[in-house]
Amino acid sequence: MSQTPTREVARRVFADEFNNATYTFKESDDERAPLYALLPTGARANRVFIVGTLTEKEDVGDESEYWRGRIVDPTGAFYVYAGQYQPDAASMLRNLEPPEYIAVSGKPRTYETDEGQVNVSVRPESITVVSESVRDRWIAETAEQTLDRITSFDPDVDEYAKLAVDHYGNDLSAHKDTVITALEDLESAQEQVQPSE
Repeated sequence: MSQTPTREVARRVFADEFNNATYTFKESDDERAPLYALLPTGARANRVFIVGTLTEKEDVGDESEYWRGRIVDPTGAFYVYAGQYQPDAASMLRNLEPPEYIAVSGKPRTYETDEGQVNVSVRPESITVVSESVRDRWIAETAEQTLDRITSFDPDVDEYAKLAVDHYGNDLSAHKDTVITALEDLESAQEQVQPSE
């Protein structure tokens, strides 16, 4: 069997769930082993794919440029950070003028504050400007994938679901509500675009 590393599929996840994915883990002791964020709906994510509105950007670096972007979807906000090790993403953030619809592929990162709170962010691999229709399709697909994770959530047979129960509990109703919120937001946005009869 080939030992060539394959890129992990980037999971679609809403901001509300992503910001609750505070537990990270590796599956081996190898220092190059991928780091996973455990989603509360019972899936591991080494990479995520998010689409939303870039509402703010700021260079928060001291010595060199280190850009922070705030990206909003119908359920909350993601934060992305890009610096010298993500030159293309940093360049995109530098040049973009909010508000702008953007798609981001990247890796989840957690950071513990001095107060002991865990913040979750994305280290972007790529940032692309997209249309409203791409954003709308992402909302629909992310809702579908989130519901699939909720429906198949079974701690008795799935090790990641069991891990999610251990770290977050097994009440997934908030994530169902998130899906409903996102779809209602999408529906109302589309109704505003449709000409009235």
